[in-house]
Amino acid sequence: MSKKIVFMGTPIFAVPILRSLYESEYTIPVVYTKPAKKSHRGQKIVKSAIQNFCDSMNIKLRTPQKLKNNKLEYEFLKKINADLAVVVAYGQIIPKEYLKLTKKGFLNIHASILPKWRGAAPIQRSIMNLDNETGLSIMKINEILDSGPVCNVYKMNIDKKINAQELSDKLSLLAAGKILENVDEVLAGKSRFIDQDHLKATYAKKVEKKESQIDWSEKAEKIIGKINGLSPFPGAFFVYEGQRYKVHKAEIGNLSGKFGEVISKKLEIACGNNQSIKILEIQKEGKKPQSINEFILGSKIEKGSVISYE
Repeated sequence: MSKKIVFMGTPIFAVPILRSLYESEYTIPVVYTKPAKKSHRGQKIVKSAIQNFCDSMNIKLRTPQKLKNNKLEYEFLKKINADLAVVVAYGQIIPKEYLKLTKKGFLNIHASILPKWRGAAPIQRSIMNLDNETGLSIMKINEILDSGPVCNVYKMNIDKKINAQELSDKLSLLAAGKILENVDEVLAGKSRFIDQDHLKATYAKKVEKKESQIDWSEKAEKIIGKINGLSPFPGAFFVYEGQRYKVHKAEIGNLSGKFGEVISKKLEIACGNNQSIKILEIQKEGKKPQSINEFILGSKIEKGSVISYE
């Protein structure tokens, strides 16, 4: 009889990992994901990427608003008597009492080299921080967020031109390729879990809207890190004459000027340390992204303009 694996996940990052488990010899009796929600304009219901995958594969799905103090879900999971639970960006903290409902506990895939970048936004923070490497940590969930013992770490270099979505895709595929060997070892009792050094822990808090604005007094490398780390969502932005512009791609230029000054017709903007930023792809509020060559044909942001930071 095949072993039973409960899966918990929500975004597209988790889909390749669930697919690997689904296509293996293991049984997936149920998948948990966050419930569908209304779109920003409220016109339609948006399902999670995991829900869409489960619907297409006819996998049994549960979408509780919360697990905490939810007796119905607790009893449901208890009856399954699963061998292991695998959690990938589920979006809910697993309550303490649930952690004993599977024979081998709850295994989490976290997109950083723990204890660095615990929390909600490790991929964005690693790029914004100009880190040279990131990776995956395979850890056992305990009562404190992302603080459980780790059995395996897989490292990956961060290309300075990569954005958050591209890095997320690479890490997701890496995780999909590694999940089965980790599950095999855990179920066979061969995994060696090592406690994290909690004194070295750093936290990747959720990106706030305010910190997405570009501060032109910063060094060019830092601004590029912000643009790449926040692309495509929520997007690093600047405001000019009341309009918001998201910058999706940029590179370091070779001109200089006062902070925020537009110093070329192709929207090269002066920043800190006598450097500049050459914008390559931009999106005006309410419009689609454009290459800089397309954008300047109708742009009112002219050479000599100054873009302020508020």
